Amino acid sequence: MRNKTELVEKICSWFREVVNQAKAKGVVIGLSGGIDSSVVACLAKKALGEKVLGVIMPCYSSAIDEDYARLIAKMLKIKMERVSLNSIYDSILGVLPGGKKMVLANLKPRLRMLILYYFANSLNYLVAGTGNKSEVLIGYFTKYGDGGCDILPLGDLLKTEVRELAKELRIPKEIIERVPSAGLWENQTDEAEIGITYEELDGIIMAIELNQKSSVSPGALARVEELMRESIHKRSPALVFRKS
Repeated sequence: MRNKTELVEKICSWFREVVNQAKAKGVVIGLSGGIDSSVVACLAKKALGEKVLGVIMPCYSSAIDEDYARLIAKMLKIKMERVSLNSIYDSILGVLPGGKKMVLANLKPRLRMLILYYFANSLNYLVAGTGNKSEVLIGYFTKYGDGGCDILPLGDLLKTEVRELAKELRIPKEIIERVPSAGLWENQTDEAEIGITYEELDGIIMAIELNQKSSVSPGALARVEELMRESIHKRSPALVFRKS
C-alpha cells in the first residue's frame, strides 16, 4: 500500500458520495472491538463527522470485545448505542430444534443485522459493513448477517492492507494486534477456522489475481480456490427464474 493518506481521502470521499446519492443522513456501524469495525468507524467519522452511530451488540460475547468497542467509540467521539442480545438469542433457541454449532453461531450476526437496520431505518442512515476483501472472496461471513449491509468500505482491501491502514489512522495498538475472531464461540479465531493465516491468504489472493499461481503452495491454493467457488452464492444476488 503506497499512499495510505491518499487512500484514506478516497474512501472518505466515497463515503460522502454514496450517502448523498442515497439521500441518507449518515451511517450506522456494528462495533465489535476488532480492527475492521474500528477502521470503518474511523473512516466514517472522518468523512461524515457527527453523522455516525456505533452499535455494540453483545450476544454471550467476551467482555474484552465490548471494552475495545467502547475504546474506539470514545476515541472517535461518535454516538453509541448498546443492545444486549442474550435474552433474544435464548428466546429464539427456545422455539427451535437443536442445531449444529455453526448453525447456532450464525444466528448471532443475523440478529445483529436486524438491530443495525432498526437504527438505520429509524435515522435514515445506511448500514456500513465491516468485511474486507480477504473475507469476502472466500465467503468468510454470514449471509444476511455481517454480510447484510448497504455499503462495504473495506471490500476492496485485503486484511493485511486493513492493518496498514489502521496504523495510518492511529487505531489503538491493542486493537490492531488482537487475534482476529468473529467471536462466535469461546476461543474461536478466524485463522483457525479458515485454515491458513491472513498473510498466507492474502498472498494467494494476490497470486491468483496476478496469474502467478506457481509461486504459492499448491495445497493452500487449492483450499482458497475451493472456498471461493463454494461461496459464489454469498457474493451474488439471489438467482431469479427467467420465463424465457
